Amino acid sequence: MAREKPRAARFTVSVPAGLLKELDRMSAEKGYRNRSSAVADMIRDELVEHREKTGRGEVVGALTLVYDHHTRHVQETLTELQHRHHDRIISTVHVHLDAHHCLEVLLMRGPAPEIRRIADVLIAARGVKHGKLTVTSTGKDLPG
Repeated sequence: MAREKPRAARFTVSVPAGLLKELDRMSAEKGYRNRSSAVADMIRDELVEHREKTGRGEVVGALTLVYDHHTRHVQETLTELQHRHHDRIISTVHVHLDAHHCLEVLLMRGPAPEIRRIADVLIAARGVKHGKLTVTSTGKDLPG
């Protein structure tokens, strides 16, 4: 059975003229068909961020780690932590950046607070020079 397209709801928003001009400029630069598409994307982005902060719903996250592999036990520590959370870490990519530095990208899925806790532990590991978690929705909880 074909899925029906969700019905659109209209609402009115008043904003300063300069803000509307910037919205139109950004919308054109990003290739949106119209203001409504741009505003809908901004609302979805805020909903994802809000859900991450409030801990509601399942999220997917990409954690990037840059570390010096010459730091004692860093690889063993990161591997141990990843194995400890194998149920939440669904994929990893390892790249050698130079003679000393590695990049690991971990894809994770689960409740927002748990994904954040796992990321924080990995980022805090000795030898990690930089880490960043980017979180998004699984898509199933966001309307069209």
